[in-house]
Amino acid sequence: MANPPVIEGIRINLPTPSSAVTTAIDRSERGEGFSLFTLNLDHLVKLRASAAFRRAYASAGLVSADGAPIVWLARRQASGVERTTGADLVEPLMAEAARRGVSVYVVGPGPDAQGRALSILVGSYPGLRIAGAETPMVPGDDNGLADEFDIAGLAARINASDARLCLLCLGAPKQELLADALRQRCPSVGFLGVGASLDFIAGEVSRAPRWMQVSGLEWSWRLFSQPKRLGLRYARCALLFAELATRAVIQGRQPTDPALPEPAR
Repeated sequence: MANPPVIEGIRINLPTPSSAVTTAIDRSERGEGFSLFTLNLDHLVKLRASAAFRRAYASAGLVSADGAPIVWLARRQASGVERTTGADLVEPLMAEAARRGVSVYVVGPGPDAQGRALSILVGSYPGLRIAGAETPMVPGDDNGLADEFDIAGLAARINASDARLCLLCLGAPKQELLADALRQRCPSVGFLGVGASLDFIAGEVSRAPRWMQVSGLEWSWRLFSQPKRLGLRYARCALLFAELATRAVIQGRQPTDPALPEPAR
């Protein structure tokens, strides 16, 4: 993408699901480590409040647009941007990983959901190699991971497994903070934050119907399903989107936010 859109300093350089899958698998096959994050409004809210989260995003080489509001903002700057969520990437990535012999490591969510989801994925994509899987408790908050968490031990297990792709199913910001910490210790591994993707595959959590996903209404399904947990979060997201949308309309197509620097490759 010649001139990727920039939202609040975050450069979106994976405009479509197919570009995200191809880029991630190509790099994994070559043993080129990376972090891939899917930017959404909740992330933007957290980015304003957390220096640790900002540092993790600044070091991420690959970012997609997750959610209709982010897609709308991105399209004010560049055409061709499509919604690309972690949940939409997992199965295409596993299909390509199986086809091209890229081994996969999985961290999270919980033992039952992980076991069921991996059984489904391995059954669906013959040849898929799960090099390792675990469901550690990852203590921490929006400001960083807890010092007592053994990041070095997890990194050593991932390196020893010879995995080239690692799915982090922990939710934001823990999965992004962990990806940033692991990427420094596992230079040949690509890390993807995919949230509740395995919960969806396992049937632990029901995802919105397809028509709601493609029409930009998946958020309403989630809010209706978990109003107490998501009400305040979505209110903050709505306020931020109103601010960013107003700014985008006033400024037209000209981006004003300087992009975070590209990480060293």
